[in-house]
Amino acid sequence: MTTSAPIRVQLLSVPDCPLVERARAALHCALGRVGISAAVEELVGAYPSPTVVIDGLDVVTHAPAASGACCRLDMPTAAQIAAALERSTG
Repeated sequence: MTTSAPIRVQLLSVPDCPLVERARAALHCALGRVGISAAVEELVGAYPSPTVVIDGLDVVTHAPAASGACCRLDMPTAAQIAAALERSTG
């Protein structure tokens, strides 16, 4: 029997990011759309904000999450997040 590892879902933001609520809503919408129940780890620090990361990859760039505090102009959408979740579940 093969057991797959749980999906790692992260929401990265800078302190007091005005867009984090929109990203959080898109993330929860995508989880519901794909039918995945996953714990969301929310990290606040020096990140492009907001960033949604699924299994180590930024859902927008498909690359490892960047570092350095900045305001993100390419907001992750529910469709991008859902696609990343589907790729992660195979």
